[in-house]
Amino acid sequence: MITKEATPVAPALQAADPAPPRPKKHQRAWDEVPRWHIYLPLSIYLLFTLIPFYWILLFALRPSGSTSLVPWPMTFDHFEKVWTERSFGTYFENSVLVGVATLVMTTLVALAGGYALARFNFKVKRLFMLGLLCSQFVPGALLLVPLFEIFAELQMINSLTSVIIAETVFQLPLSIILISNFIKNVPYSLEEAAWVDGCNRFTAFRIVVLPLLRPGLIAVGSFAFVHSWNHFLFALMFLNNQDKQTIPVGLNTLMGADSVDLGALAAGGIIAAVPVVIVFAFIQKWLITGFSAGAVKG
Repeated sequence: MITKEATPVAPALQAADPAPPRPKKHQRAWDEVPRWHIYLPLSIYLLFTLIPFYWILLFALRPSGSTSLVPWPMTFDHFEKVWTERSFGTYFENSVLVGVATLVMTTLVALAGGYALARFNFKVKRLFMLGLLCSQFVPGALLLVPLFEIFAELQMINSLTSVIIAETVFQLPLSIILISNFIKNVPYSLEEAAWVDGCNRFTAFRIVVLPLLRPGLIAVGSFAFVHSWNHFLFALMFLNNQDKQTIPVGLNTLMGADSVDLGALAAGGIIAAVPVVIVFAFIQKWLITGFSAGAVKG
């Protein structure tokens, strides 16, 4: 009896996936936004932002009594007037001294306090953090009377040291919080490895941790510098002599009771704004990185 060999049955071919439908020409994905939807609002915002700056430049560079909308012929008489006659050179030096000293003191104290909060556990740690957060709700004007009494007892009125201490105290809570959160993002194992290699805690912090804190330190220092540079109340209350005043108080002296020298006021405003603009132009990348990294716990 002859038997036919069974022929293998070919597996069923899987049906190919249907091709996705072609999008229509006028159909857009939900995440695709026309460019003019972005550029138009940004252009309007930029226009409203730059118009006040142009207006200040116009008053500072055009001659007195001119009503032209273009600063031509250009003059620098207003800058010379405020720098020499209005003692803005002295105000500028005082503001630089206060700003740099506040930057250094705030950064050093915040670095020590932030490291303690990030690396050590103690009983009143949460209470201390709560106190730092609550201090941010206290406006600076409420501190004027007690600080004035303290500095009067210490005979520090009419001294730049009083303004530096007040600015440092006012900046420390936020600076400590930012630095502590930034240190928490640095792995603790890096310090432990340095201890194994023979470093003590301070050396390990200086060699291993401190270089990684550069964005956070720049963010805290720049914030302290800019705030002390622009702050008006402490300098007004604690400094009496004209040769001790800072730029914000000097700008206030340009506004009289009956008249305002708009050209001199605009020139003084530009002198006050240029250092801050230059600082932010050089540190903007580090500033954004520092605030974003110090705002969350890694």
